[in-house]
Amino acid sequence: MRFLIAALMATAVFLSPLAASAESADVEAVITNVDTTNLSLSLDDGKKYQAPEEFNFEGLEPGVKVLVFYTEVDGKRVINDLEIIQ
Repeated sequence: MRFLIAALMATAVFLSPLAASAESADVEAVITNVDTTNLSLSLDDGKKYQAPEEFNFEGLEPGVKVLVFYTEVDGKRVINDLEIIQ
């Protein structure tokens, strides 16, 4: 029984960095480009952020400061949530 618990703990420790890479992150930046055709935003941090299909681009234009919550999936930054900063 101890061996089984030790094996499960070792597996959990080994796989924990993989779970950490799927966590959400956030960035505060200014929009430099809005591409509604490809559903993406470019920010002044030099990165491109992919929006989901149901994303509302209303009020988003170059020069607007935003707080973007995103998850990195297959090397792409996918937007989970976005707030306009006044």
